Amino acid sequence: MSSPRGKSFKSIAQDISEGYATVNPIFLKPFENEDLKALYAELEKCLTAIRSEKFPHGQIEAIRARNLRLQRLYGAAMVIRNFARAKRIIIF
Repeated sequence: MSSPRGKSFKSIAQDISEGYATVNPIFLKPFENEDLKALYAELEKCLTAIRSEKFPHGQIEAIRARNLRLQRLYGAAMVIRNFARAKRIIIF
């Protein structure tokens, strides 16, 4: 399945986690309802995958990078939830 951006939802979620893409209402505007649900599901999968990785004890930069990736994904999920609520789309 391909998104309006021409990439898979998994790669978009990875781009968001790495900081290459930011999610805002303008970014979400071309997405259809099903595409929005699929992107949200991929974000949740990516969040779960990062949380399930072994925690890097004692490595300050690795902990910071992990937390930053989690923060970006969580923020994107919140923007999608609020966007969906405004459009009256049930995503979960």
